Amino acid sequence: MTNNLERRVLEHKNKVTKGFTKRYGLDKLVYFESYKYVNDAILREKRMKKWKREWKIKLIVEENPEWKDLAHDWYN
Repeated sequence: MTNNLERRVLEHKNKVTKGFTKRYGLDKLVYFESYKYVNDAILREKRMKKWKREWKIKLIVEENPEWKDLAHDWYN
């Protein structure tokens, strides 16, 4: 969850943020959701973290079947 998606993606692409994405070299934005209220976003993130991997993949494929980097224009 972030209040500035562009900044957060650039942090991951520049390997600024330690953790899972840096450790495994993940830096593509393939899916995101926007919420008006921060509490709704936090609740959604907590719920999704409990999902099975296949459920997450299905959600991405439904919205972005080619797994394109949705943040491509921000850094090119």
